[in-house]
Amino acid sequence: MEDQIRGILSEHARLPMAVETLSDDADLYQAGMTSHASVSVMLALEDTFDVEFPERLLRKSTFESVTAIKAALTELTAEAVR
Repeated sequence: MEDQIRGILSEHARLPMAVETLSDDADLYQAGMTSHASVSVMLALEDTFDVEFPERLLRKSTFESVTAIKAALTELTAEAVR
């Protein structure tokens, strides 16, 4: 899952450095991701993982790191199985 997330970040986050150089807990906003780019990331995540982020997860903190994104996706994919 981390590889897919990093691939999406590479393509959509518009970061000024390679995503591979960032730790899983690195703050993507401090690294240069804008709120506009985070929307592109969210849409790509929804397409890739066949999920929809509910309103309660539409917060900056949901998309601030690879770890945070993975936690949200893990929760959403678990809900989809139920």
